[in-house]
Amino acid sequence: MPITTNFVKAQDITKTRLREERKPLLEQQDVAYMKAQEAGEDTTAIVAEKQRLRDLPALVDAASTLDELKNLSA
Repeated sequence: MPITTNFVKAQDITKTRLREERKPLLEQQDVAYMKAQEAGEDTTAIVAEKQRLRDLPALVDAASTLDELKNLSA
């Protein structure tokens, strides 16, 4: 019997992996944001990066192959 992959399960695993990868990155961006605000600096790039990180799990739903799932990373 051939081995098959449950794509829905693979998507769930990938979402979990991405959330774990992005957690420290979001924390770093939070610190950078607070420092920039305190210094009166522009926070546009920081806000954009935080949004990109938040949107990562949604990219999993758009993936249609296992290779696409494997290539997603924070």
